[in-house]
Amino acid sequence: MKTTFITLIITLITLTGFSQKPEYYQAMGESLGQYANCKTPEDFQALGNRFGMIANNEKEEWLPLYYHAHCYIIMSFMEPSDAKKKDSYLDVAEKSLKQLETMVPTEAEVFALQAMLYTARLVVNPMERGQQYSMLTAQSLGRASALDPSNPRAKLLKIQNDMGSARYFGKDPKEFCGQAADLLAGWDSFVPKSQLHPAWGKDQAEELVKSCK
Repeated sequence: MKTTFITLIITLITLTGFSQKPEYYQAMGESLGQYANCKTPEDFQALGNRFGMIANNEKEEWLPLYYHAHCYIIMSFMEPSDAKKKDSYLDVAEKSLKQLETMVPTEAEVFALQAMLYTARLVVNPMERGQQYSMLTAQSLGRASALDPSNPRAKLLKIQNDMGSARYFGKDPKEFCGQAADLLAGWDSFVPKSQLHPAWGKDQAEELVKSCK
């Protein structure tokens, strides 16, 4: 992942020379590069807030809001035990996602991220939230896949959720290992729309495949 971000930064620096918005590209490139350095919820909060500042300055751009929400969702997964903290992080992320639904209602990446948020909501309290958020997650993934059947993050999240559900119900999650292997094998064939668009997830796909061995 670090190599990917370094390449991204170099590319974005090159793009700033040709872009009509060099400050935006520079700010986004530098911020995306910080993902590799985030190790704690506090790190991701600082980075998320940085994306939030970019979003406030570039109100017509949707990607800063996307990464703002993404950082806060990650924070929820990283929080070890405090359910209120988990939900408070997700409340922040959900506000950005609602804005994104209005800004880019046909963007598959947004609905894939929405599915990730619903999964995080479920994880806070699986016993009480399982039915509600399993359904919402499936709906969001369905929308993402309908908008872009090739989107690897939607596929990744579906496999992760299918494996998690299998474990929860005492079934063998390895029945989804073939799908994970196929996803990883074809990951690089998906080309993001720009150097700023989401490209995360390959390392998670690699972990899924490793867990199958």
